[in-house]
Amino acid sequence: MYFNYNPLKIYITENGASYSTPPYENKNVADVDRINYLRTHFAAAHRAMQAGVPLAGYFVWSLLDNFEWSHGYSQRFGIVWVNYETQERILKDSAKWYKGVIKKNGF
Repeated sequence: MYFNYNPLKIYITENGASYSTPPYENKNVADVDRINYLRTHFAAAHRAMQAGVPLAGYFVWSLLDNFEWSHGYSQRFGIVWVNYETQERILKDSAKWYKGVIKKNGF
């Protein structure tokens, strides 16, 4: 698409996947599938940038688990797990991994 339209900048505004990994008793959410998903997509975005695509931003979808119109509360889309009854928030392993990516500006 970039090479056909030549935009000045491209932003990926929502990219993610739903995985319904619950927290363990120690309140750790080991969402390895989401980390693998994001790693694969970040690598593709990096390759696009190396090829000259002016990718100016990439936003993970979604920060928090939330209500989705087609799935209700049955799927978990966020990198932060939400207990809908108590509103407690738990950083999933994907959020911790993403924090490291941001800190290093790479992975």
